[in-house]
Amino acid sequence: MVDNTQTSKSISLDQYGIKNAKVNYQLTPKQLQAITVEKGMGKETANGTLAINTGKYTGRSPQDRFLVEDDYTKDRVWWGKTNKAISPENFDFLQSEVENYLSGKEIYVRDGYVCADPKYKMNVRTITEYPWSNMFIYNMFLRPDAEELENFEEEWLVLCAPGYECPEPENHGLRQGNFSILNFTKKIALVGGSAYTGEMKKGIFSALNMILPVDKNVLPMHCSANVGKDGDTAIFFGLSGTGKTTLSADPNRKLIGDDEHGWTAENSIFNFEGGCYAKVIDLTEEKEPDIFRAIKPGAILENVVFKDNGEVDYEDSSITQNTRVSYPIYHIDNIQQPSYAKNPKNIFFLTADAFGVLPPISKLLPGQAAYHFISGYTAKVAGTEAGIDEPVPSFSACFGEPFMPLHPTKYAEMLSKKMQEAGVNVWLVNTGWTGGPYGVGTRMKLKYTRAMITAAMNGSLEEANKGNYHTHSIFGVQQPRICPNVPSQVLSPRSTWNNDEGYYQMADKLAKSFKENFKKFEDYANDEIMAGAPKVR
Repeated sequence: MVDNTQTSKSISLDQYGIKNAKVNYQLTPKQLQAITVEKGMGKETANGTLAINTGKYTGRSPQDRFLVEDDYTKDRVWWGKTNKAISPENFDFLQSEVENYLSGKEIYVRDGYVCADPKYKMNVRTITEYPWSNMFIYNMFLRPDAEELENFEEEWLVLCAPGYECPEPENHGLRQGNFSILNFTKKIALVGGSAYTGEMKKGIFSALNMILPVDKNVLPMHCSANVGKDGDTAIFFGLSGTGKTTLSADPNRKLIGDDEHGWTAENSIFNFEGGCYAKVIDLTEEKEPDIFRAIKPGAILENVVFKDNGEVDYEDSSITQNTRVSYPIYHIDNIQQPSYAKNPKNIFFLTADAFGVLPPISKLLPGQAAYHFISGYTAKVAGTEAGIDEPVPSFSACFGEPFMPLHPTKYAEMLSKKMQEAGVNVWLVNTGWTGGPYGVGTRMKLKYTRAMITAAMNGSLEEANKGNYHTHSIFGVQQPRICPNVPSQVLSPRSTWNNDEGYYQMADKLAKSFKENFKKFEDYANDEIMAGAPKVR
């Protein structure tokens, strides 16, 4: 399937303050790829996939992300390191600067929408300086049909001008010349000075993370989701490196989406997006077959390095560790269409615990689920970042803190309420180390993790244990003693260490990290959430 929906409709950009521009409206991916190559802004791989370089910024710039502080946001946003304020006056100045910068240029306009459930659909018009930025939006947002395009009225506007940098940033509320700003009153996402395409995607995602819970009673989630043959939906939360994409790609279940979803009051799960944006560092067909096979004409590779034969060297991180690919979701074979489903039954919190402490799978009580959701734990191992030579705990609230405008406890309370109303089971799954910490133990075998998740989803894990779970003495989570197709010893992390005192010392160390991280949330968390905290001996 290739969606090449076009329209004869022509549009003016005068209403946006963009004058005398050559407007390319709703071009097909094939046209945008040809223009990109013709302009020398990208080249094609051996199999015809477009590859581009995003320049100075190969990832998001979180210190240069701002929310306009006004009547809508002032008393709602969790202001601080993640959500930095900028004044309406400074936003208006920068918007005018970007509009003037785009005037007289050849630019690219695309109409699309986000939120696959028709009840929550939000139209977005995107105006980009570069053709491949526009192609990225085609891949990542949902694609209207011809009738929808003819009657299109945007609710939000994205303005993306990578070539514009503010010449006097300190005079306009900025740290430096680039910026990514959300204005909830004007409903504009403004990106300047950075060509990294993720700024556009995450800008609209951040907007939905505010709009949906505040105005629609929908819980936004940074997660993947799939649905089984019986209509049961599973949700997978997890930070980078925990296996979210891998484990949600199940040949026996249909993929709803791999990154961003909403959970409605009607108890359905819907995808925000129309595509996938995946890391490709060290990519192989064996490890990630769905992603590997999705890299074909219509996809966009970012910041990759070529071999002499024109093929991509996925092991080469000389430009960045954050090499990526975007592609429309229909590049994946086994997908749910449309991208929503009802009946959520299981939630999996994935963590790559490099301390080797957490059980490979455990069941969480509602308070524990909220606590671990707010914590958003995984671990960095030696070599992932400069200066890291032993495991380091890493926490990202709600498994997506950089994109959450509200206080994390707001999302956690919504999650707890929906869990209890829907009777959902919540599982903590350690895809990290067993038998000791990183450098001593070994990584959990993927086949065991898949077997545990399958057993949780089909009910055989509950049936095998009949409620007879072991309570972890420090983290308090419920450890199964039996799991089909998994050796019993694997289920107990303490048993795999063969060193009880060493295990408990490491468990205490990790528990202290959890408690230290959670201090900033304590004043906002209720008693049930606080009861989910680990106990230090």
